[in-house]
Amino acid sequence: MKKLLLIIITFSLIPLLNRISYAQENNHTAREEAEGKVIWERIQSKETSCENLSDENFGALGEYFMGQMVGDSHEAMNTMMERMMGKEGEEQMHIIMGKRLSGCDTSAQVPQSGSGFMPMMWMMGSAGSPQAEGGVYPMMGYGWNGFNTFGWVFMIFFWLLLVLGVIALIRYLSKSGPSKEGQTPLDILKARYARGEINQKEFEEMKKDLT
Repeated sequence: MKKLLLIIITFSLIPLLNRISYAQENNHTAREEAEGKVIWERIQSKETSCENLSDENFGALGEYFMGQMVGDSHEAMNTMMERMMGKEGEEQMHIIMGKRLSGCDTSAQVPQSGSGFMPMMWMMGSAGSPQAEGGVYPMMGYGWNGFNTFGWVFMIFFWLLLVLGVIALIRYLSKSGPSKEGQTPLDILKARYARGEINQKEFEEMKKDLT
């Protein structure tokens, strides 16, 4: 019973800790999106050019473009990418997004660890340069649904695994129950009577047989 209570408390605290972590990471993502938006507006107004941008700038652009595509799912997608590819791989993917979606380098290569995101990158490459199309939004209309669905498939799969794991754990604990080792036949008989499996008359008769 103590183990079950401890597990319940642990699972109750996990969402709270996740919310705190998510809030911190979400603020970081929001700042990068805002930075990317400023850079993108400077590119469109000809205040800067692709040659003047660093990988950090392209990373911020990637965050901005991704935020425009997936909206509130952005942080969850970043977390999923980091788990699949590592922190460095996740950052590299945003740099590639920034280069491709800004039209600065539409042939930027996807890292090997990001092969699972090839469908997303294919949509980016097929959509053409947003500079040529008059901005990022025409391209978003082309690839929005496919990318958003792609992200939600991973989200649903992750939560499904988590729920199934919790169910399996609860079933295991309920089946294991308290051990009956060391109990005498009389103890077992009393337990059956307490659970209502036998009436008083049956209990007395069985008790006589045991004594």
